[in-house]
Amino acid sequence: MTTTDAPTTAPTTAPTTNGRVIALAHYSARALLEGVLTRHGLTFEQSVTLRAAVTAGDSIGRDALVADVIGSLKTDESAVHGVIDGLTAVKLLERLPADTSRLRLTVAGRELYATTTTETAEISARLYAGIPAEDLAVAGRVLTLLTARANAELAEV
Repeated sequence: MTTTDAPTTAPTTAPTTNGRVIALAHYSARALLEGVLTRHGLTFEQSVTLRAAVTAGDSIGRDALVADVIGSLKTDESAVHGVIDGLTAVKLLERLPADTSRLRLTVAGRELYATTTTETAEISARLYAGIPAEDLAVAGRVLTLLTARANAELAEV
């Protein structure tokens, strides 16, 4: 099936939302995202880390950045430190000269983040096109609740 042959609406016998349905949507969209990231030499983990740094503002403490990325990716601390070190080595992140415990995006990091964000926003616009706002709101509420419940269970482990 080519892109032009792809269905643009949900099947009339859509399944009830469950883990498999959510996973299929996630991995399909992530494959598109990773295509963009790969073209720009980034991994998914690096992209998540850059996003956390961008949303933090001017700078972020390394420990706070690590915690943010762990919360997003559900990965271990050493892996996140490795990603941060890699981004620092290629000069997409840098330590603040006045406080080396804090990190910020470099100009190159901001430009790369802006480029990949623009490209993925175009993909997202196509994926979400035509879905009624009410449906998106319901899906958002359900997925937010599922995330909160899963995070609560993870905290108990």
